Amino acid sequence: MKCNRKTMLLYAVTDRAWTGEKTLLTQVEEALAGGVTCVQLREKNASDEEILQEAALLKEICERYNVPLIINDRPDLAQKANASGVHVGLSDMGIQKARQLLGPDFIIGGSAHNVEEALAAQNAGADYIGCGAVFGSTTKTNVTQLPVETLRAICQAVEIPVVAIGGVTADNLYLLAGSGISGAAVVSGLFKPDNKAEAVRHFLTELQKL
Repeated sequence: MKCNRKTMLLYAVTDRAWTGEKTLLTQVEEALAGGVTCVQLREKNASDEEILQEAALLKEICERYNVPLIINDRPDLAQKANASGVHVGLSDMGIQKARQLLGPDFIIGGSAHNVEEALAAQNAGADYIGCGAVFGSTTKTNVTQLPVETLRAICQAVEIPVVAIGGVTADNLYLLAGSGISGAAVVSGLFKPDNKAEAVRHFLTELQKL
C-alpha cells in the first residue's frame, strides 16, 4: 500500500486510555467508518504476542476500509504481522535498518523536530515524517512544543508527506493553515469523544480548509 498525501490526511494513533466500555477494535472501526485514512497501533506496555494478536485483528478491519495499518516502534513485529508499515522514532530502530528488514513495499515513517532531522529521515528512506509536538501532548510528558515556523520550514524542505502530531484537535487545526502539512496524526482528539465517526468528520472538514 502506497503512502501519499491522501493516505496521511487523518492518521489515527491508538491509545487504550480512552477505550472505556468499548474495545479498541470497536473504536478503531468506528473511526474508520468516519473516514480515517491511516491507523497506527501504538502499544507501549503490551507483550510481543499481544501486539501481534491485536495487529492481526486490526489488519483485517483496516483492509476492509483499504486503509494502511502502521505498527509503532517495532519493524520486526510489523514484518511478522504483515502490516502496511512501521513508524520509528529518533530513539527507535533506524529508518535505514527498518528499510533493510522490511523491503521497498512497506511504509516507513520517521520523526523529526527540525529541518536537519527531517532531511536525514527523508534521505534514510522514510515515506513520511511525523512532526511535533505542535500543541504539546496529552500522551507524552517528555516533549517540547514545535513552533509552526519550524513545521513550515520542514514541509518546505522535504518532498515526502509531513504529518503534524501533538495535541491536535479539530478546533486548533486552523492554526496550522499555510504550514504545508499533508495531514494530522491524532490520539485523544479521535478516541476520547463518544461518537468517533462524528469526531472524524469534524477533523476532515477542518483539514480540508488548510
